[in-house]
Amino acid sequence: MLYHVSRSGQSYGPYTFEDLQKYLASGNILPTDLARGESMSEWLPVSQILGGSVAAPPPAFAQPVAYPGGYAPPAGAGAYPDAPDLHWGLVLLFAFFTCSLFMWVWNIIVASWMKRVQPHSKAVFYYATAAALFVLQIIFADHSNMRFQPGMHMGWSSYGFHPVSSVIGLVAWIVKLIARFTLRSELEEHYNTVEPVGLSLNGVMTFFFGGLYFQYHLNRINEMKRMARYSAPLLR
Repeated sequence: MLYHVSRSGQSYGPYTFEDLQKYLASGNILPTDLARGESMSEWLPVSQILGGSVAAPPPAFAQPVAYPGGYAPPAGAGAYPDAPDLHWGLVLLFAFFTCSLFMWVWNIIVASWMKRVQPHSKAVFYYATAAALFVLQIIFADHSNMRFQPGMHMGWSSYGFHPVSSVIGLVAWIVKLIARFTLRSELEEHYNTVEPVGLSLNGVMTFFFGGLYFQYHLNRINEMKRMARYSAPLLR
């Protein structure tokens, strides 16, 4: 059976029974936290669900550590590398001066990190596919009319109609959207389970701003983690 854990109005999981035991022993889950299994009708304290399998709580349970920003390093967090941490403003600046080429590269970098964190991640595949289609669009375009298109979604555009290039461009745009929402789902999954920070990403912001919007939240999460690492020796 899989369980969800609730603390301070935030729900995390799902976790297996063994996960509950492991996180309880490490201090990431408290005996007083509420949990509910798939077939359960109400939330119960973790200690009641684990029953006789609950080990004696470590001393840290007497006075839980209050980490800055509400982030508490979960068990095994050191096994997960921090997300790429270039400030979102610099990402935007570099994308502007490279006519969005840097944004493509940065999206693949972030998606590749996600692949290391979650081996089942598919975002990097979709981003790489969209980038390859974008290159094909340029190859098949009418180069005599190619122009830079400024703005947030800047890039190459052709004012001359070329059916193959137009179809490829449409497919590339659709695949890029699939990549964005795939990465959004994977980020929320990771940062609400193994490294729970209560991450919630808006669908509209994801649609319009994609990588910049993700990077803003990744910068914020990395800052919370740095503060927690710095404060941990002082708080324990």
